[in-house]
Amino acid sequence: MGIKMNKEQFTKEVLNAEKSLYHTARSILANDEDCADAMQNAILHAYEKLHTLRSEAYFKTWLTRILINECCQIIRSKKPTVSYEDYFEAHTHMEAESSSEIFSAVMELEKNYRIPFVLFYVEGFSVKEISQMLDITQSTVKTRLYRGRNLVRKSLTEGRSA
Repeated sequence: MGIKMNKEQFTKEVLNAEKSLYHTARSILANDEDCADAMQNAILHAYEKLHTLRSEAYFKTWLTRILINECCQIIRSKKPTVSYEDYFEAHTHMEAESSSEIFSAVMELEKNYRIPFVLFYVEGFSVKEISQMLDITQSTVKTRLYRGRNLVRKSLTEGRSA
């Protein structure tokens, strides 16, 4: 069923995808520690489930989907225990990390818009790949990208007029 990829090939593919994985995790999670945990867990699960990968051409898409699941798991596990102080500290850290208006506007998007936006515009995934990763239709991806663009545009326009 799956492909035969050796440890060296796997490592090379993971290293090639590392920056993209971080951007994806950061678009979902609030802090670097959670991003690192999600990436580590995703890589371990991917290695364990490598036999389920049908084609090397889809490795990055497959690994990103695993990462998104790991991020969601971290959110679910922390949801009832996140204190206001932790939330505020994480967002303050993110603002200090980048004062870019665009970055801020993108990070203010709801998760449903932010994740496809980052995957498409920052990471360069196609609508079809995003559809597969998020398990939603291609038309839903297009709608979320359209709405996300409009929300970012509105945020940037309002920021300049203020």
